[in-house]
Amino acid sequence: MSGGLIFDIKRFAVHDGPGLRTTVFLKGCPLSCLACHNPEGRSPCPELWLRPNLCTGCGDCVAACPQGALKLGERGVEVERERCRRTGTCTEVCLPGALELVGKRWEVEPLLDYLERDRLYYDQSRGGITFSGGEPFLQAHFLREALLGCRSRDLHTAVDTCGYVAPSVFRAIAPLARLLLYDLKVMDPLRHEAFTGAKNGWILENLHWASRLAAEGGIALWVRLPLIPGINMDRENLEATGSFLLSLPFSPPVDLLPYHRLGVEKHARLGLAYPLESLSPPSQAAVDEAVAILAGAGLTVTVRGTPHAHDRARSAAPPRES
Repeated sequence: MSGGLIFDIKRFAVHDGPGLRTTVFLKGCPLSCLACHNPEGRSPCPELWLRPNLCTGCGDCVAACPQGALKLGERGVEVERERCRRTGTCTEVCLPGALELVGKRWEVEPLLDYLERDRLYYDQSRGGITFSGGEPFLQAHFLREALLGCRSRDLHTAVDTCGYVAPSVFRAIAPLARLLLYDLKVMDPLRHEAFTGAKNGWILENLHWASRLAAEGGIALWVRLPLIPGINMDRENLEATGSFLLSLPFSPPVDLLPYHRLGVEKHARLGLAYPLESLSPPSQAAVDEAVAILAGAGLTVTVRGTPHAHDRARSAAPPRES
């Protein structure tokens, strides 16, 4: 099918690159991270959300479903997901909005027309468009055409990537963006596989190549490191991360993203169990220690895009794009 499958468009985003931005979330991801906070972005197909708190128990959706995948229970509508074909028929009759089909197909030009409505905000804040996911490189052709379209309209672009992309595809498309927001999670390949379902060979290879491109001035590069207790916040992994980044041709600034539990409800809406149900966000002391380890190694470190109070003298926000 033509076009790209998008599961969300977030206007006035402030944490996905410089300035005010619109973030376009593309469906499909090659990883299966245990702490995924956008599980609706993993599948490359549309999916059915269910918000039980909005269901009035009217039964209109049950009658409308051609597969008989819906039924009324004590708490409202229930979905038999193995029978659901995600046609969206039920969502068309659900007036309260308890059911929603996540994933809409967009052609490039209509998408760019929509994004350009906020050009005034981009220009005044030196912002632009960020393509995220899921993993945007999984829809490589659409991403390429969208980046070229943004370039022709003089819209600043960033791509938020997990880096698990065939190197040939990555090298063909990454230079079309102005900025790469590069997720880096775990350095040890076996630990990385246990957490994400894949080893990190491509991720490290592509990051090394991107750093060479950044060193030559071909692209801006920021690394984003989620801080997940029990997964990657130990000193061994943080020191290995710092050593690897400092060994690159260009050592990028690092933005730390402390773990949060926003993905818990999203998993429930998809009928999925959350694999880290008992995990809590990291303490402030643990975040402070992570900053100290990475900044102490010589890296520029921020937390959620801002200098950390523990080390303001050495940390600075990643450089703004012109």
